[in-house]
Amino acid sequence: MSIKFLAEDDRPREKFLLKGKNSLSDAELLAIIMGSGNREDSAVELGRKILDSVQNNWHNLSLLQISDLMKFKGIGEAKAISIATALEIGRRKASQEVPEKIQISSSSDLFKVLHPFLGDLQTEEFWAVFLNQSNRIVGKSRLSAGGINQSVVDVRILFKTALENLATGVVIAHNHPSGNLKPSQEDLKITKQISEAGKILNIQMLDHLIITQNSYLSFADENLL
Repeated sequence: MSIKFLAEDDRPREKFLLKGKNSLSDAELLAIIMGSGNREDSAVELGRKILDSVQNNWHNLSLLQISDLMKFKGIGEAKAISIATALEIGRRKASQEVPEKIQISSSSDLFKVLHPFLGDLQTEEFWAVFLNQSNRIVGKSRLSAGGINQSVVDVRILFKTALENLATGVVIAHNHPSGNLKPSQEDLKITKQISEAGKILNIQMLDHLIITQNSYLSFADENLL
């Protein structure tokens, strides 16, 4: 059943135009992305089933592979790619909403900056945020991307980038796709290496964040620096 055969109040596109985008449910938004359902389910009903399978959570939906989406009746490769593309656009939009010169006053500020880049990843990445004397962000960079369990960090590249940005402070962060916030021995080791190297260059290491989909751990807050 395609959208055009639904009752007028249930047509997501028409509802969008008549009542505005904020009036649409999550299932209706997904229905517009898909365009149609299958023989048994309207696009809205199919959208509801897909969202139910991920606890009605967009973050969880973004973790599904194309092959996972195609397991739903009525979702072929083209629709699956459309869904994945829409979610990627949302992720990029979220990352661009962070002002480039935002001032950092707490670990929660850092989490807000870095979560759009790291929160949904299924492999580990290592990022650095560079700050000036006023604790305003002057740059951020992905330094490495590794496997599920580890990410190799080149300390030389980190401080080369810090010097290029005229930074006086640096924050490092990486994600734990497993959801476990406990620092590993490697996490503690690299933290110490970067902190000691920063002292030589008079660039203070301000924090190290471990980020998961829903939370974070701050080394500074936990007195682990």
